[in-house]
Amino acid sequence: MLRRHKGVPVAIAAAGTLVSMLALVPATTAAAAPTWRTHVCHGTPQHPGELVGVNLDVIVRGLCLVQNGPVAVSRNVIITPHSALIAAFARHDTHMNIAGSIIVHKGGALILGCNPRSFPCLDDPSKKHPSLVSRDRVGGSIVGLAALGIVVHNAWIGHSIAQSGGGGGRTCKPQGVFAANHSPVYSAYEDNWIGGGVFISNLRTCWLGVIRNWTGDSVHIVKNQAADPDAMEIISNVVHGNLVCWRNSPKVQFGDSRGTPNQVGRRALLECSFRRILPNPSHQHVHFSHISVHLH
Repeated sequence: MLRRHKGVPVAIAAAGTLVSMLALVPATTAAAAPTWRTHVCHGTPQHPGELVGVNLDVIVRGLCLVQNGPVAVSRNVIITPHSALIAAFARHDTHMNIAGSIIVHKGGALILGCNPRSFPCLDDPSKKHPSLVSRDRVGGSIVGLAALGIVVHNAWIGHSIAQSGGGGGRTCKPQGVFAANHSPVYSAYEDNWIGGGVFISNLRTCWLGVIRNWTGDSVHIVKNQAADPDAMEIISNVVHGNLVCWRNSPKVQFGDSRGTPNQVGRRALLECSFRRILPNPSHQHVHFSHISVHLH
């Protein structure tokens, strides 16, 4: 279903073919809890599970889709090892509203959110001219604990994002849920509103991008390695705290996503320093630009 070529994701098949670091927010009121239930969503690539309605907690085992109307989760979503949750649909008012956090365990994958600009919805009726937009909300955090890949677009995240370790190795070989459509493993966070900060470290993958996000706190991109020379696109973000990029391979760059410098409220350090000037091949003409500039 998903493939990234030089940092640009494309939806190319129907979803049926796919297969604590941070504090969690409190659950919703006790009055609502009795009508909700913990749900185990389980399935296979041939017969994916489907998450619907209202739930107390959600545990994902195997492949689970969110593609038929709104889904509410009073507490947390737990993606168990080597399982995947695909929630990049928007027809029929499909979206997720999670009061707590999403936790992705070893080898697991999360694909959440979509928009025409960076990641078309998988159920958009027009592949050439997509128009659907998702509106997913996560009240807590998104946490990856050696996850295979986490891909989040156009989401509202109340707390923070933390992804530590994992990936498919420093290779672009398709693996896990990504292999169903011959896609390399990657992680991307694009076009999101994030109330807290972002911390991504020790990831070994094909491609990593953090693009056009608004963050209320600091962003740390530390000791990540990617196989694609176009990877490590950390651009066009508004960061109200510090932006720290250190010991990444390749080093943080503009890539080919037609990005703009990060706007940073406090300090920009090392690979994302205010002083670092890099080639930016935007709008078909290469020019040189600071990777970060002052927000105010």
